[in-house]
Amino acid sequence: MINNFFVRCTNPWYSVICVGIIILAMIARKFFQKNVVYRYSLGHALKKKNVTAHIYKKFFYCLRILVLLLLALAIARVQIVDSRSKIPVSGIDIVLVLDVSGSMQFRDYDDDERSRFDVAKAEAIRFIEKRVNDALGLVLFGKDTVSRCPITFDKQLLKDVVDELKLGVIDSDGTMLITGIVTAANRLKHSQSASKIMIVLTDGEPSEGDMDPSVGIDVAKKLGIKIYTVGIGSEQEQVFMHPMYGIVAKPKVNKELLTKIATSTGGHYFLARNAADMRTIYDTIDALEKTEHEVPMFSLFYDLMPYCVAVIMGLLLCELLFSTYVWFAL
Repeated sequence: MINNFFVRCTNPWYSVICVGIIILAMIARKFFQKNVVYRYSLGHALKKKNVTAHIYKKFFYCLRILVLLLLALAIARVQIVDSRSKIPVSGIDIVLVLDVSGSMQFRDYDDDERSRFDVAKAEAIRFIEKRVNDALGLVLFGKDTVSRCPITFDKQLLKDVVDELKLGVIDSDGTMLITGIVTAANRLKHSQSASKIMIVLTDGEPSEGDMDPSVGIDVAKKLGIKIYTVGIGSEQEQVFMHPMYGIVAKPKVNKELLTKIATSTGGHYFLARNAADMRTIYDTIDALEKTEHEVPMFSLFYDLMPYCVAVIMGLLLCELLFSTYVWFAL
């Protein structure tokens, strides 16, 4: 490995098998092939003068072995990997901050069997797919706060992480909203993008023991982070019938707090009453401004297969030219 570059084979075993076959063919040719013998008069005189076979046979033999080895290399798909290269992109850095508290298991509508959490996941994946040029990360908060995925351009990785999320992945007996915002801000503090965005989705109020909201707002403002807050559920008190505990109150969205967090940082507050609202909100946020900046792109691959094929074609052309115009009479 030189600096950030190293070489890898995508299909190394294909190459090993092909090279093994080539070696076996060479051995078989060496020991089992019978050359044609021609008898000429005065052959003993030529032998005394040490006249040997013409070099063209060895030349073509080596040329064909080289072509076969390059084919084996091409099949292996050799790549030069730049483990950390910077590329210019037009986009922004975004962190999704998702509430995974126990209340996210509630279903709000009879015509939709999905829970609040399932709706939030599905629309988050759809949003990730649309942000082609943006780097995104994921922070979860319940009673604890976890930075689940760093800011990355690997959209498939992030979608897999979101798709595999389940309630209970961290302690869900709480809503550490402001701590989640500060954790996400820590992810964005080293961003070189001129636009840094945080999308916070929650269905309740901060739990006891959470940070003061002014702390999260101040941190975001100092780092130049714009926060979009999305309340999931209702701004009114609601109850539901629990099979074990009877009538239980659903948490209501703290509109005043979420509005304050959003407007103080230059963002907006949205209320998602159902899946359609959630999609509309994400589409609205999707219209954010973009900016040109350089970002670290991990594992940038340079495929060498086209170059191997070009060399192989050149060698075959070389053999054709020599056999047609140089040694054609031999």
